[in-house]
Amino acid sequence: MRPVHWTWTDRIPAGSITVIPGREGIGKSLTLAWLSAQITRGTLPGLHYGTPRPVIYAATEDSWAHTIGPRLYAAGADLDMVYRVDVAYDAGFDALTLPRDCAALAVEIDRLGVALLAADPLLSLIAAGIDTHRDRDLRTALEPLARMADQTGCAVVGLAHFNKSTSADALNLITGSRAFSAVARAVIAIARDDEAGDGSCVMSQAKNNLGRLDLPSLRYVVESAEISTDEGPAYVGRLVFTGESDRSVSDILGETAGDGDDRAERDEAAAWLVNYLAERGGEAPRDDIAKAAKAAGIAERTLKRARVRAHVVSERSGFPARAVWRINTGHAASPTPAVGPQSGQLGHVPSPGPTGPTAAQLAQPAHAPSPTPLTLIRSDATGGSAA
Repeated sequence: MRPVHWTWTDRIPAGSITVIPGREGIGKSLTLAWLSAQITRGTLPGLHYGTPRPVIYAATEDSWAHTIGPRLYAAGADLDMVYRVDVAYDAGFDALTLPRDCAALAVEIDRLGVALLAADPLLSLIAAGIDTHRDRDLRTALEPLARMADQTGCAVVGLAHFNKSTSADALNLITGSRAFSAVARAVIAIARDDEAGDGSCVMSQAKNNLGRLDLPSLRYVVESAEISTDEGPAYVGRLVFTGESDRSVSDILGETAGDGDDRAERDEAAAWLVNYLAERGGEAPRDDIAKAAKAAGIAERTLKRARVRAHVVSERSGFPARAVWRINTGHAASPTPAVGPQSGQLGHVPSPGPTGPTAAQLAQPAHAPSPTPLTLIRSDATGGSAA
């Protein structure tokens, strides 16, 4: 018997598969770049905090030169500790393919001491002959990957897309077979909060077989970063956490999936909230509001949605600190202040602000090194090793 070790405290277990699903264009790949940067710098709260470790980054959809390398650099990754992976066979090279290359991958993970295998996206690594919409077929690729992760202690984090259906359950929206979420020990869902007013997205723990599920949701924005290259400036996105969110991905997805009655209930609650705050000078303690809302027949979930709809901001003030809701006269939502390491929430909320190089560093010629090449040698049918 062994305890569970966490690559990211309480969120990403070491030696297991974690899936990060969401719709396109909301920063899933930037999340993976952020994670990779934290691992290579030893700054991610968890098992490897204080000890930088290598990362293998397996990507098929984006260019290394134009997209992946610049994103990793802007996120602050030590590119000398990021490995891209090619598989040598016969006289050429192939992309990493599951389950074919699990054994060779395990050898390299052990040899290099890799802490994270980043799959961008996970679906693209599945062998072409496997039907990813059939549970039994998909398990033939994912279960060997899960065993490899368990044997090496490496965390496997793969991106996944949401399908076009509507549901408040992120697990039901993952494209492909249910095996993606079933084999994964943890799922961290991402959704854009259109009602926040600042373009921010929310990250929530949708599944956590090995730990707590009642973790606070996190909010982040995507900022533009400029990187100097020999051919001129390159521009990429960079993930910046702004703190905890009192709205979860389930709340956001539920609004999309809800019917007209749900929206009407939320709008009525928003009007009640504005009136309640206006009668008290524009602000009131969150606990008092919750009690009054309950007495008025407004459910807790509806109240949270109403706060965003009414452009009411949540802040902490006083001593001891308590949550206060305030009417935002500028109608621009303000994110909840981030909680830094000194607050004891190191395992939950990353420190606020950019995690990559400072603006001054980004302004200098980057000459960023290319991610280190990694080649897996696969045995051929005769038992010998391919060149």
